[in-house]
Order: sequence, then structure tokens, then C-alpha cells
Amino acid sequence: MWCCPWERVQRKEFYGKGAPYNALVGKDSTRGVAKMSLDPADLTHDTTGLTEEELKSLDDIFNNVYKAKYPIVGYTSRRILNEDGSPNLDFKPEDQPHFSIKDEF
Repeated sequence: MWCCPWERVQRKEFYGKGAPYNALVGKDSTRGVAKMSLDPADLTHDTTGLTEEELKSLDDIFNNVYKAKYPIVGYTSRRILNEDGSPNLDFKPEDQPHFSIKDEF
């Protein structure tokens, strides 16, 4: 969500195979989280057209649920690679949304 893979191994009852939120695993599901939707069409990074309420909900969930419970374990390729697949030499974790060295390391 929001570019960051989260460590969810210890929460298999929620994210493991057959669990309620397994659809969120392995992809950037930012839109689905904002809309509270597990519809495959919503499991994407695209936030185009989300309402202010959905964006606020996304921010609240990111800060009060995901960041509070799960460490960030990396960044999606959309953040660290250019469209042609070459490395984005300008990528810096500290420039990413909500990144804080104190919180992450």
C-alpha cells in the first residue's frame, strides 16, 4: 500500500492463503484499501477518482494500522524503477511518503 511492501508473516490468520485479506498480498492494493474493497479491479496503486473521504481513510489506515503493526520491508518497483525498467537513480527512501528513519529502522 502506498508503495511499501509490509511484513505480514506473523498475521497468517488475516493474510495467509484462504484468509480474509489474502487478496491484498503481493500487489499494491492502495485503491482497494481506500475503498475498503477486495474487488480485483480495485487492487491497484491507482488512486485516480477517489473521494476526499476515501483518501482520508487511506491515510488513517496507513498511519494507524499498517505503520503501527507492520514494518516496511521494501518498496514496489513502481517507485525504484523507471518505466523502461532501468534503475531510478533519484530514488531515496527518505523522500517517499511517510518514510521516517526513526520509525523504520
